[in-house]
Amino acid sequence: MEKIDIKSMTPEELRAELPDLPKFRVKQIFSWLHRGVVSFDEMTDISKELRAMLAARYEIACAQIILKRVSKDGTIKYLFQMNDGELIESVLMKYAHGYSICISTQVGCKMNCSFCATGKSGFSRDLLPSEMLSQVQEAQRDENIRISNIVLMGMGEPLDNYDNVLKFLELVSHSDGMNIGMRHISLSTCGLVDRIYDLAEKKLQLTLSISLHAPNDEIRNRTMPVNRRWNVEQLLTACRHYSRETGRRISFEYAMISGINDNDQCARELALRLHGMTAHVNLIPINDVTDTGYKKSDIARQKRFISILERGGCTATVRRTLGSDIEASCGQLSRKHKGGNGYEG
Repeated sequence: MEKIDIKSMTPEELRAELPDLPKFRVKQIFSWLHRGVVSFDEMTDISKELRAMLAARYEIACAQIILKRVSKDGTIKYLFQMNDGELIESVLMKYAHGYSICISTQVGCKMNCSFCATGKSGFSRDLLPSEMLSQVQEAQRDENIRISNIVLMGMGEPLDNYDNVLKFLELVSHSDGMNIGMRHISLSTCGLVDRIYDLAEKKLQLTLSISLHAPNDEIRNRTMPVNRRWNVEQLLTACRHYSRETGRRISFEYAMISGINDNDQCARELALRLHGMTAHVNLIPINDVTDTGYKKSDIARQKRFISILERGGCTATVRRTLGSDIEASCGQLSRKHKGGNGYEG
């Protein structure tokens, strides 16, 4: 008999699943699962008989560390193995305000953006809510820390795994669970417009981050295939709707690629596109990587780009590069582990 994924259940679902148990006992089980136990035997305040019953019927999703790389700046890159053997990546970062983790939402990705390693490996499957939780829990256990911020920007497109991601958000923010508030969570998408409208209806107080990377369709069509389905104007219209509905500022990710999207005209066009929107532009110096031919913009070009954006009324910063010496960009480590080449994620 195939075992049931117990860690993906909400308290209400768990009570319905275990109707013969007292409510306080179900709450204990939920609490243990969200403290990151990997075995029912670790639930020490529950009887051996109940633990045996749970072990016979249910599975606890885990993220086993296969590789761990620690950067000179303290950033940690994890290669995790799921219960079924699939490999995913997470990155743990330390800031002045605490620890932040970038987690994966899928095994691989369907989007095939030209500068991203994950899409080069193809798509295997969606991650379950429990598997997203496990990445956070295992990093906390490994480093003996408390993670306060989560970024859904690892392997995969979060909005392509919409239902599981929403369930994860509900679980990770639950007061009886890890209790990480929505304002401490950022969700990054390459621009699935229909799901942005769906997410706006939920009025969650998370930060929506848009992987834009180009100010027009001509450039974005070449680098991001998703733009052929929803163009820049459709995407930005959805973003304006999202901002109005939620009252939240949107972050636009913009990977600076020398000679592709970093000239003055691109900066002016981007400023015009975002004019009047509650937004922030996060410029990302892309890695110099193999097989793409892409080169990162130099510091002078980055400063010039920001200057033009600011004159056009847009706030912008250059994202601090962390973990470059350990291939911290998504997809790089898993491809090398499998024998492939690394790309920027």
